[in-house]
Amino acid sequence: MADVAVALVYPDLLGTYGDAGNARILVERLRWRGIGAELVTVRLGGTVPENCELYVLGGGEDRPQALAAAELRSSGALARAAGRGAAVLAVCAGVQVVGTRFLTADGLCDGVGLVDLETVQALQPRAVGELAVDPAPALGLPRLSGYENHAGATRLGPSLQPLGRVVSGVGNGGGGHDDGFVSGRMLGTYLHGPVLARNPELADLLLAWVVGDLPPLPRADVDADARGLRTERLGALQRPRRWRHHLGT
Repeated sequence: MADVAVALVYPDLLGTYGDAGNARILVERLRWRGIGAELVTVRLGGTVPENCELYVLGGGEDRPQALAAAELRSSGALARAAGRGAAVLAVCAGVQVVGTRFLTADGLCDGVGLVDLETVQALQPRAVGELAVDPAPALGLPRLSGYENHAGATRLGPSLQPLGRVVSGVGNGGGGHDDGFVSGRMLGTYLHGPVLARNPELADLLLAWVVGDLPPLPRADVDADARGLRTERLGALQRPRRWRHHLGT
């Protein structure tokens, strides 16, 4: 029997940018440490389990995102799991889904309401390109790297803390210079990549919330590769502007 169950929620709706890889990374980083882990994939029409230790939501387009939010509100399973202390990673559209309201091409939709944030304004222009974020110092994480592709401006409620400060890119785009949120064991970000492939320290933070202190990872080569990719992408942001424009960043 697995010690930890990681639920990948609606990858058929929230899987546009490869964010399903985040769930696989979490499972493998546990298994490499000798901790039993199971990936539970929940597609549209399936029942979202309430007994998983960690839930992963990814990015998606407007109508699938609205459908995902409606399904999660109707079942209430994700809200009950988060209420009992399960960890949640929400990326891009996932950030908007766990908030209170978000804007789509068809108008405003209700979110699941797990955290106090809303995405009710459109960004002009759309945020597309590399995104670098300095996490809040209390998290003990290095600078995070990923890419963003979204058209919504997310505003956090007064009591909700951002994941970190945007160094390059747009992030939440809600009037400040922040990205994502952290609330208890819930964490959201606009970083794709998938974000945990580029930033293994963030993966281990989420896992530590679930299992406590983690033993060393025997696959040091994996993290070396991930950090190498992150260093390369952060370095690309230092290139002359004409080259960044050519690269679409």
